[in-house]
Amino acid sequence: MSRNKQIGAGGRKAVDGTREDRRIQRTRQALHQALITLVLEKGYEAVSITDIVERANVGRSTFYAHYPSKEDLLTAEMTELRALLTARQRAALARTGTIAERSLGFSLAFFEHAQDYRDIYRALVGERGAAIMINRIRTLLTELVRQDLAEIIPATGKQQVPRAALVQFVVGALMSMLTWWLDHKSNLRPAEVDTIFRRLVTAAITGALE
Repeated sequence: MSRNKQIGAGGRKAVDGTREDRRIQRTRQALHQALITLVLEKGYEAVSITDIVERANVGRSTFYAHYPSKEDLLTAEMTELRALLTARQRAALARTGTIAERSLGFSLAFFEHAQDYRDIYRALVGERGAAIMINRIRTLLTELVRQDLAEIIPATGKQQVPRAALVQFVVGALMSMLTWWLDHKSNLRPAEVDTIFRRLVTAAITGALE
């Protein structure tokens, strides 16, 4: 009898924990969706925490229990994006082949992510962009490109262009391509945009080695 009670208590605890996790997830999703909707309506800078909690129908204390600021709410999805891009990068670098075949393995996934969240990217990265998000994205891309070049270009290899300059060029080209694609509402598919980007940048990378 005692053993059955313990099992029952453990089961209730597990269920209660699951319910708590789901409640937290729903709250965070509500806050995130409220922010997205508001950004699309009036731009990031004009959105306040009061606007967010009112739209999400939660208390202000609930907001601060999950996020210190609206910037943290905005960038919360960056962890998931980082994991996705890093996984794609590692898979590409693990292959054997040319620089074109191994480098920038994360770029297509980046454009696909932008396609899935096109309105959000357009509001944040385009003309109404939020500096905080742009800086976070640039930082992430810089880390990825730096890692790419470290893997495909030997440190002792002869280079005509400083590696740091090449990193900044590639990141700038990627951000410029993204902004052009979103701002001009191009009908190009992510794979097509990625192909254009890779043709332009791969030539620059290989040229820097000559």
